Amino acid sequence: MASIMAAFPGGLQVKLLVKEFTSFWTAQSAVRLQKFSVKAPLLSSSPSFGVLFDIDGVLVRGRKVLPTAPKAFAKLLDEHGRFRVPTVFVTNAGNALRNEKAEQLSSWLHADIDEDQVIMAHSPLKLFEHFMGKHILVSGQGPVCEIAYNLGFRNITTIEELRQAYPQLDCVDQKRRHLQPPSDGRRIAPIEGLMLFGEPVRWETSLQLLLDVLMTGGNVEGPPSSTYPHLPVLACNMDLQWMAETHMPRFGHGSFLLCLEALYKKVTGNDLIYTALVGKPSEITYYHAETMVQQHARSIGITHPITTLYAIGDNVHTDIFGMNLYSNYVQRRRRSGTSQRVAMQGARGLDIPRQDFQGLTAEHCFSILVKTGVYDEDGGHLLEHCPRDFLPVEAKLQQPSLTVPCVLHAINTIFEREGFH
Repeated sequence: MASIMAAFPGGLQVKLLVKEFTSFWTAQSAVRLQKFSVKAPLLSSSPSFGVLFDIDGVLVRGRKVLPTAPKAFAKLLDEHGRFRVPTVFVTNAGNALRNEKAEQLSSWLHADIDEDQVIMAHSPLKLFEHFMGKHILVSGQGPVCEIAYNLGFRNITTIEELRQAYPQLDCVDQKRRHLQPPSDGRRIAPIEGLMLFGEPVRWETSLQLLLDVLMTGGNVEGPPSSTYPHLPVLACNMDLQWMAETHMPRFGHGSFLLCLEALYKKVTGNDLIYTALVGKPSEITYYHAETMVQQHARSIGITHPITTLYAIGDNVHTDIFGMNLYSNYVQRRRRSGTSQRVAMQGARGLDIPRQDFQGLTAEHCFSILVKTGVYDEDGGHLLEHCPRDFLPVEAKLQQPSLTVPCVLHAINTIFEREGFH
Protein backbone atom coordinates (compact mmCIF):
# COMPACT_ATOMS: atom_id res chain seq x y z
CA MET A 1 0.00 0.00 0.00
CA ALA A 2 2.86 2.38 0.85
CA SER A 3 4.32 1.98 -2.63
CA ILE A 4 0.99 2.79 -4.25
CA MET A 5 0.56 5.92 -2.14
CA ALA A 6 4.13 6.98 -2.98
CA ALA A 7 3.50 6.59 -6.68
CA PHE A 8 0.29 8.64 -6.53
CA PRO A 9 0.74 11.25 -3.78
CA GLY A 10 -2.36 12.78 -2.14
CA GLY A 11 -5.91 12.94 -3.39
CA LEU A 12 -9.16 11.44 -2.19
CA GLN A 13 -9.54 9.31 -5.32
CA VAL A 14 -6.23 7.50 -4.72
CA LYS A 15 -7.01 6.96 -1.05
CA LEU A 16 -10.42 5.56 -1.96
CA LEU A 17 -8.90 3.28 -4.59
CA VAL A 18 -6.30 1.90 -2.16
CA LYS A 19 -8.87 1.46 0.60
CA GLU A 20 -11.49 -0.11 -1.66
CA PHE A 21 -9.22 -2.55 -3.50
CA THR A 22 -7.38 -3.49 -0.31
CA SER A 23 -10.70 -4.24 1.36
CA PHE A 24 -11.94 -6.17 -1.65
CA TRP A 25 -8.97 -8.50 -2.00
CA THR A 26 -8.02 -8.99 1.68
CA ALA A 27 -11.30 -8.78 3.58
CA GLN A 28 -13.21 -11.66 2.08
CA SER A 29 -13.68 -13.16 5.54
CA ALA A 30 -15.04 -9.85 6.85
CA VAL A 31 -18.29 -10.16 4.90
CA ARG A 32 -21.09 -10.19 7.43
CA LEU A 33 -24.15 -12.26 6.49
CA GLN A 34 -27.55 -11.81 8.11
CA LYS A 35 -30.74 -13.44 6.82
CA PHE A 36 -28.87 -14.06 3.56
CA SER A 37 -28.87 -17.79 2.86
CA VAL A 38 -26.99 -18.95 -0.22
CA LYS A 39 -29.13 -20.51 -2.93
CA ALA A 40 -28.22 -23.71 -4.66
CA PRO A 41 -25.94 -22.76 -7.60
CA LEU A 42 -28.38 -23.34 -10.46
CA LEU A 43 -26.65 -21.52 -13.28
CA SER A 44 -28.95 -19.26 -15.27
CA SER A 45 -28.59 -16.76 -18.09
CA SER A 46 -32.00 -15.15 -17.50
CA PRO A 47 -32.29 -13.60 -14.05
CA SER A 48 -35.31 -13.68 -11.76
CA PHE A 49 -33.79 -10.89 -9.66
CA GLY A 50 -33.37 -7.14 -9.97
CA VAL A 51 -30.85 -4.68 -8.50
CA LEU A 52 -31.58 -1.27 -6.96
CA PHE A 53 -28.50 0.97 -6.73
CA ASP A 54 -28.04 3.95 -4.50
CA ILE A 55 -25.68 6.41 -6.22
CA ASP A 56 -23.77 8.65 -3.79
CA GLY A 57 -21.40 6.57 -1.68
CA VAL A 58 -22.00 3.43 -3.76
CA LEU A 59 -21.07 4.34 -7.32
CA VAL A 60 -19.65 7.84 -6.84
CA ARG A 61 -18.45 10.25 -4.17
CA GLY A 62 -19.63 13.68 -5.27
CA ARG A 63 -18.65 13.64 -8.94
CA LYS A 64 -15.83 11.12 -8.61
CA VAL A 65 -16.59 7.58 -9.72
CA LEU A 66 -15.55 5.00 -7.13
CA PRO A 67 -12.78 2.75 -8.46
CA THR A 68 -14.60 -0.61 -8.60
CA ALA A 69 -17.96 0.79 -9.81
CA PRO A 70 -17.32 0.52 -13.59
CA LYS A 71 -16.13 -3.08 -13.28
CA ALA A 72 -19.11 -3.98 -11.11
CA PHE A 73 -21.51 -2.35 -13.52
CA ALA A 74 -19.99 -4.05 -16.57
CA LYS A 75 -21.14 -7.37 -15.13
CA LEU A 76 -24.75 -6.26 -15.59
CA LEU A 77 -24.28 -5.78 -19.35
CA ASP A 78 -23.89 -8.20 -22.25
CA GLU A 79 -21.14 -8.10 -24.86
CA HIS A 80 -23.12 -5.48 -26.80
CA GLY A 81 -23.44 -3.16 -23.81
CA ARG A 82 -27.12 -3.99 -23.25
CA PHE A 83 -28.56 -4.69 -19.83
CA ARG A 84 -29.01 -8.34 -18.99
CA VAL A 85 -30.15 -7.74 -15.37
CA PRO A 86 -33.13 -5.53 -14.44
CA THR A 87 -31.48 -2.46 -12.93
CA VAL A 88 -32.71 0.82 -11.46
CA PHE A 89 -31.08 3.65 -9.57
CA VAL A 90 -32.81 4.92 -6.43
CA THR A 91 -31.38 8.22 -5.23
CA ASN A 92 -32.57 10.72 -2.67
CA ALA A 93 -31.27 13.55 -4.84
CA GLY A 94 -34.03 15.90 -5.87
CA ASN A 95 -32.35 18.83 -7.57
CA ALA A 96 -32.18 17.46 -11.11
CA LEU A 97 -34.38 16.06 -13.83
CA ARG A 98 -34.42 12.30 -14.38
CA ASN A 99 -33.08 12.57 -17.93
CA GLU A 100 -30.17 14.70 -16.68
CA LYS A 101 -29.31 12.16 -13.98
CA ALA A 102 -29.56 9.34 -16.54
CA GLU A 103 -27.12 11.15 -18.85
CA GLN A 104 -24.75 11.71 -15.92
CA LEU A 105 -24.88 8.06 -14.92
CA SER A 106 -24.34 6.97 -18.53
CA SER A 107 -21.19 9.08 -18.68
CA TRP A 108 -19.89 7.82 -15.35
CA LEU A 109 -20.59 4.13 -15.94
CA HIS A 110 -20.08 3.96 -19.74
CA ALA A 111 -23.53 2.50 -20.36
CA ASP A 112 -26.77 3.56 -22.00
CA ILE A 113 -29.05 4.31 -19.05
CA ASP A 114 -32.63 5.36 -19.67
CA GLU A 115 -34.41 7.93 -17.53
CA ASP A 116 -37.04 5.30 -16.70
CA GLN A 117 -34.33 3.48 -14.73
CA VAL A 118 -33.82 6.51 -12.48
CA ILE A 119 -35.97 7.02 -9.38
CA MET A 120 -35.37 10.43 -7.84
CA ALA A 121 -36.57 11.34 -4.35
CA HIS A 122 -39.55 13.17 -5.86
CA SER A 123 -40.51 10.48 -8.43
CA PRO A 124 -43.30 8.88 -6.31
CA LEU A 125 -45.13 12.22 -6.14
CA LYS A 126 -46.57 11.44 -9.58
CA LEU A 127 -48.86 9.02 -7.70
CA PHE A 128 -50.48 11.87 -5.73
CA GLU A 129 -52.78 12.97 -8.54
CA HIS A 130 -55.42 14.63 -6.36
CA PHE A 131 -52.95 17.39 -5.37
CA MET A 132 -51.95 18.30 -8.92
CA GLY A 133 -54.70 20.86 -9.41
CA LYS A 134 -53.83 22.78 -6.25
CA HIS A 135 -51.68 25.93 -6.03
CA ILE A 136 -48.40 24.57 -4.65
CA LEU A 137 -45.42 26.43 -3.17
CA VAL A 138 -42.18 24.67 -4.20
CA SER A 139 -38.93 24.67 -2.22
CA GLY A 140 -35.53 23.40 -3.32
CA GLN A 141 -32.82 24.24 -5.84
CA GLY A 142 -32.21 23.40 -9.46
CA PRO A 143 -34.99 23.26 -12.09
CA VAL A 144 -37.80 22.96 -9.52
CA CYS A 145 -40.48 24.33 -11.86
CA GLU A 146 -39.65 21.84 -14.60
CA ILE A 147 -39.44 18.98 -12.10
CA ALA A 148 -42.88 19.86 -10.71
CA TYR A 149 -44.33 20.20 -14.21
CA ASN A 150 -42.96 16.81 -15.27
CA LEU A 151 -44.58 15.24 -12.21
CA GLY A 152 -47.94 16.68 -13.24
CA PHE A 153 -48.19 19.81 -11.09
CA ARG A 154 -49.24 22.79 -13.19
CA ASN A 155 -50.04 25.59 -10.72
CA ILE A 156 -46.87 26.32 -8.78
CA THR A 157 -45.05 29.21 -7.14
CA THR A 158 -41.41 29.11 -6.04
CA ILE A 159 -39.96 30.43 -2.80
CA GLU A 160 -38.09 33.10 -4.78
CA GLU A 161 -41.28 34.25 -6.50
CA LEU A 162 -43.00 34.53 -3.12
CA ARG A 163 -40.04 36.47 -1.70
CA GLN A 164 -40.05 38.90 -4.63
CA ALA A 165 -43.77 39.52 -4.21
CA TYR A 166 -43.42 40.06 -0.45
CA PRO A 167 -39.80 41.17 0.16
CA GLN A 168 -40.66 42.55 3.58
CA LEU A 169 -41.10 38.99 4.85
CA ASP A 170 -37.42 38.13 4.28
CA CYS A 171 -35.54 39.93 7.06
CA VAL A 172 -32.51 37.87 8.12
CA ASP A 173 -30.07 39.11 5.48
CA GLN A 174 -29.90 42.86 6.07
CA LYS A 175 -28.44 43.45 2.61
CA ARG A 176 -31.53 41.96 0.95
CA ARG A 177 -34.06 43.45 3.34
CA HIS A 178 -36.76 45.63 1.76
CA LEU A 179 -39.60 47.05 3.80
CA GLN A 180 -41.70 48.21 0.86
CA PRO A 181 -43.63 45.89 -1.47
CA PRO A 182 -42.67 45.90 -5.17
CA SER A 183 -43.95 48.87 -7.16
CA ASP A 184 -45.80 46.69 -9.66
CA GLY A 185 -48.23 45.60 -6.93
CA ARG A 186 -47.50 41.92 -7.57
CA ARG A 187 -49.54 39.52 -5.46
CA ILE A 188 -49.55 35.75 -5.03
CA ALA A 189 -52.82 33.80 -4.90
CA PRO A 190 -53.38 31.85 -1.68
CA ILE A 191 -51.15 28.79 -1.43
CA GLU A 192 -52.91 25.41 -1.10
CA GLY A 193 -49.98 23.12 -0.35
CA LEU A 194 -46.20 22.87 0.05
CA MET A 195 -43.84 20.67 -1.96
CA LEU A 196 -40.28 20.37 -0.61
CA PHE A 197 -37.93 18.85 -3.19
CA GLY A 198 -34.57 19.24 -1.43
CA GLU A 199 -32.36 21.50 0.63
CA PRO A 200 -32.55 25.13 -0.54
CA VAL A 201 -29.60 27.50 -0.86
CA ARG A 202 -30.84 30.13 1.62
CA TRP A 203 -32.24 28.13 4.51
CA GLU A 204 -33.26 31.20 6.54
CA THR A 205 -35.44 32.56 3.71
CA SER A 206 -37.10 29.22 2.94
CA LEU A 207 -37.73 28.39 6.61
CA GLN A 208 -39.26 31.81 7.26
CA LEU A 209 -41.56 31.82 4.22
CA LEU A 210 -42.63 28.19 4.62
CA LEU A 211 -43.55 28.91 8.24
CA ASP A 212 -45.38 32.07 7.16
CA VAL A 213 -47.47 30.10 4.67
CA LEU A 214 -48.28 27.41 7.24
CA MET A 215 -49.16 29.98 9.92
CA THR A 216 -51.49 31.98 7.64
CA GLY A 217 -53.24 29.07 5.98
CA GLY A 218 -51.63 29.95 2.65
CA ASN A 219 -52.48 33.68 2.58
CA VAL A 220 -49.35 35.54 3.69
CA GLU A 221 -51.21 38.85 3.48
CA GLY A 222 -53.45 37.74 6.32
CA PRO A 223 -52.71 37.43 10.05
CA PRO A 224 -51.25 34.27 11.59
CA SER A 225 -53.90 31.82 12.71
CA SER A 226 -54.01 28.67 14.79
CA THR A 227 -55.59 26.57 12.03
CA TYR A 228 -54.67 22.95 12.51
CA PRO A 229 -54.21 20.62 10.73
CA HIS A 230 -52.24 22.87 8.43
CA LEU A 231 -51.94 22.87 4.64
CA PRO A 232 -50.75 19.65 2.92
CA VAL A 233 -46.96 19.20 3.00
CA LEU A 234 -45.37 16.92 0.37
CA ALA A 235 -41.71 16.36 1.26
CA CYS A 236 -38.92 14.46 -0.51
CA ASN A 237 -35.51 13.18 0.59
CA MET A 238 -35.14 12.53 4.30
CA ASP A 239 -31.35 12.07 4.34
CA LEU A 240 -29.96 13.76 7.43
CA GLN A 241 -26.50 13.58 5.86
CA TRP A 242 -24.89 12.49 2.62
CA MET A 243 -21.36 11.77 1.45
CA ALA A 244 -19.70 14.14 -1.03
CA GLU A 245 -16.00 14.39 -1.99
CA THR A 246 -14.87 15.41 1.49
CA HIS A 247 -14.07 12.96 4.30
CA MET A 248 -17.06 13.88 6.50
CA PRO A 249 -20.82 13.64 5.78
CA ARG A 250 -22.64 16.86 4.75
CA PHE A 251 -26.10 18.18 5.64
CA GLY A 252 -28.93 16.68 3.61
CA HIS A 253 -32.56 17.69 3.16
CA GLY A 254 -33.42 15.73 6.28
CA SER A 255 -31.49 18.35 8.26
CA PHE A 256 -33.57 21.10 6.69
CA LEU A 257 -36.80 19.22 7.46
CA LEU A 258 -35.63 18.78 11.05
CA CYS A 259 -35.24 22.56 11.34
CA LEU A 260 -38.70 23.16 9.86
CA GLU A 261 -40.29 20.59 12.21
CA ALA A 262 -38.59 22.11 15.25
CA LEU A 263 -39.57 25.69 14.34
CA TYR A 264 -43.19 24.78 13.64
CA LYS A 265 -43.40 22.85 16.92
CA LYS A 266 -41.82 25.70 18.89
CA VAL A 267 -44.02 28.41 17.40
CA THR A 268 -47.36 26.58 17.35
CA GLY A 269 -47.03 23.82 19.93
CA ASN A 270 -48.17 21.31 17.27
CA ASP A 271 -46.33 18.70 15.24
CA LEU A 272 -45.74 19.32 11.55
CA ILE A 273 -47.76 16.76 9.59
CA TYR A 274 -46.48 15.37 6.30
CA THR A 275 -49.14 14.45 3.76
CA ALA A 276 -46.40 12.68 1.81
CA LEU A 277 -42.87 11.82 2.89
CA VAL A 278 -41.20 10.24 -0.11
CA GLY A 279 -37.72 9.19 -1.04
CA LYS A 280 -35.78 6.61 0.94
CA PRO A 281 -36.57 5.08 3.43
CA SER A 282 -40.31 5.36 2.68
CA GLU A 283 -42.05 2.20 1.53
CA ILE A 284 -43.78 4.06 -1.29
CA THR A 285 -40.39 4.82 -2.86
CA TYR A 286 -39.48 1.14 -2.97
CA TYR A 287 -42.98 0.29 -4.22
CA HIS A 288 -42.41 2.73 -7.08
CA ALA A 289 -38.90 1.32 -7.61
CA GLU A 290 -40.26 -2.23 -7.86
CA THR A 291 -42.69 -1.16 -10.58
CA MET A 292 -39.73 0.33 -12.46
CA VAL A 293 -37.70 -2.88 -12.02
CA GLN A 294 -40.55 -4.92 -13.47
CA GLN A 295 -40.88 -2.44 -16.34
CA HIS A 296 -37.15 -2.59 -17.09
CA ALA A 297 -37.24 -6.41 -17.03
CA ARG A 298 -39.89 -6.41 -19.75
CA SER A 299 -37.96 -3.86 -21.79
CA ILE A 300 -34.90 -6.13 -21.94
CA GLY A 301 -36.90 -9.21 -22.91
CA ILE A 302 -37.46 -10.90 -19.56
CA THR A 303 -41.00 -12.25 -19.44
CA HIS A 304 -40.93 -14.31 -16.24
CA PRO A 305 -41.58 -12.71 -12.82
CA ILE A 306 -38.83 -10.88 -10.95
CA THR A 307 -39.14 -12.43 -7.50
CA THR A 308 -36.03 -11.18 -5.68
CA LEU A 309 -34.82 -7.62 -5.19
CA TYR A 310 -31.38 -6.51 -3.97
CA ALA A 311 -30.85 -2.91 -2.81
CA ILE A 312 -27.24 -1.73 -2.53
CA GLY A 313 -26.59 1.35 -0.39
CA ASP A 314 -24.18 3.05 2.00
CA ASN A 315 -26.60 4.50 4.55
CA VAL A 316 -28.20 2.31 7.24
CA HIS A 317 -30.77 5.01 8.03
CA THR A 318 -32.16 5.26 4.50
CA ASP A 319 -30.92 2.55 2.10
CA ILE A 320 -30.85 -0.35 4.55
CA PHE A 321 -33.75 0.74 6.74
CA GLY A 322 -35.87 1.49 3.65
CA MET A 323 -35.30 -1.85 1.94
CA ASN A 324 -35.94 -3.73 5.19
CA LEU A 325 -39.17 -1.78 5.66
CA TYR A 326 -40.20 -2.68 2.13
CA SER A 327 -39.31 -6.33 2.74
CA ASN A 328 -41.77 -6.31 5.65
CA TYR A 329 -44.32 -4.55 3.44
CA VAL A 330 -43.94 -7.22 0.72
CA GLN A 331 -44.60 -9.94 3.26
CA ARG A 332 -47.70 -8.10 4.57
CA ARG A 333 -48.91 -7.60 1.01
CA ARG A 334 -48.42 -11.26 0.16
CA ARG A 335 -50.29 -12.38 3.28
CA SER A 336 -53.18 -10.02 2.59
CA GLY A 337 -53.81 -11.39 -0.91
CA THR A 338 -54.17 -9.54 -4.21
CA SER A 339 -57.62 -8.18 -3.40
CA GLN A 340 -56.39 -6.15 -0.43
CA ARG A 341 -54.65 -2.79 -0.42
CA VAL A 342 -51.97 -2.40 2.26
CA ALA A 343 -51.15 1.11 3.49
CA MET A 344 -47.57 2.34 3.15
CA GLN A 345 -45.55 4.42 5.58
CA GLY A 346 -44.86 7.95 4.32
CA ALA A 347 -47.92 7.96 2.05
CA ARG A 348 -50.65 9.42 4.26
CA GLY A 349 -52.08 11.37 1.33
CA LEU A 350 -52.01 8.56 -1.23
CA ASP A 351 -55.29 7.14 -2.47
CA ILE A 352 -54.38 3.46 -1.92
CA PRO A 353 -57.53 1.96 -3.53
CA ARG A 354 -56.61 3.58 -6.86
CA GLN A 355 -53.17 1.92 -7.02
CA ASP A 356 -52.58 -1.15 -9.17
CA PHE A 357 -50.58 -3.76 -7.27
CA GLN A 358 -51.18 -6.61 -9.73
CA GLY A 359 -47.81 -6.30 -11.50
CA LEU A 360 -45.70 -6.56 -8.35
CA THR A 361 -44.09 -10.00 -8.07
CA ALA A 362 -41.30 -9.57 -5.50
CA GLU A 363 -41.22 -12.27 -2.85
CA HIS A 364 -37.85 -11.59 -1.22
CA CYS A 365 -35.98 -8.32 -0.62
CA PHE A 366 -32.39 -8.02 0.57
CA SER A 367 -30.41 -4.98 1.71
CA ILE A 368 -26.67 -4.80 1.02
CA LEU A 369 -24.44 -2.28 2.81
CA VAL A 370 -21.19 -1.07 1.23
CA LYS A 371 -18.46 0.65 3.23
CA THR A 372 -17.50 3.25 0.62
CA GLY A 373 -19.88 6.03 1.66
CA VAL A 374 -21.50 7.56 4.72
CA TYR A 375 -21.41 4.36 6.79
CA ASP A 376 -18.95 4.60 9.69
CA GLU A 377 -17.96 1.13 10.86
CA ASP A 378 -16.11 2.42 13.93
CA GLY A 379 -18.49 5.22 14.89
CA GLY A 380 -21.63 3.09 14.89
CA HIS A 381 -25.02 4.64 14.11
CA LEU A 382 -27.82 6.21 16.08
CA LEU A 383 -31.40 5.13 15.60
CA GLU A 384 -32.44 8.77 16.08
CA HIS A 385 -30.83 9.68 12.75
CA CYS A 386 -33.90 8.25 11.03
CA PRO A 387 -36.71 10.64 10.02
CA ARG A 388 -39.06 11.66 12.83
CA ASP A 389 -42.09 9.96 11.28
CA PHE A 390 -40.28 6.59 11.18
CA LEU A 391 -39.36 6.55 14.87
CA PRO A 392 -39.13 4.51 17.00
CA VAL A 393 -37.00 2.17 14.92
CA GLU A 394 -36.54 -1.52 15.57
CA ALA A 395 -32.80 -2.11 15.62
CA LYS A 396 -33.13 -5.15 13.36
CA LEU A 397 -34.56 -2.95 10.59
CA GLN A 398 -31.21 -1.18 10.34
CA GLN A 399 -29.27 -4.42 10.04
CA PRO A 400 -28.25 -5.20 6.44
CA SER A 401 -28.74 -8.64 4.96
CA LEU A 402 -25.13 -8.42 3.81
CA THR A 403 -22.19 -6.09 4.47
CA VAL A 404 -19.36 -5.87 1.92
CA PRO A 405 -16.39 -3.58 1.23
CA CYS A 406 -17.59 -2.24 -2.13
CA VAL A 407 -20.15 -2.49 -4.93
CA LEU A 408 -18.07 -4.96 -6.96
CA HIS A 409 -18.08 -7.36 -4.03
CA ALA A 410 -21.87 -6.88 -3.74
CA ILE A 411 -22.51 -7.79 -7.39
CA ASN A 412 -20.20 -10.82 -7.24
CA THR A 413 -22.00 -12.10 -4.16
CA ILE A 414 -25.46 -11.58 -5.72
CA PHE A 415 -24.43 -13.42 -8.88
CA GLU A 416 -22.98 -16.29 -6.83
CA ARG A 417 -26.15 -16.55 -4.73
CA GLU A 418 -28.40 -16.48 -7.79
CA GLY A 419 -26.26 -18.87 -9.82
CA PHE A 420 -26.11 -16.21 -12.54
CA HIS A 421 -23.31 -16.13 -15.08
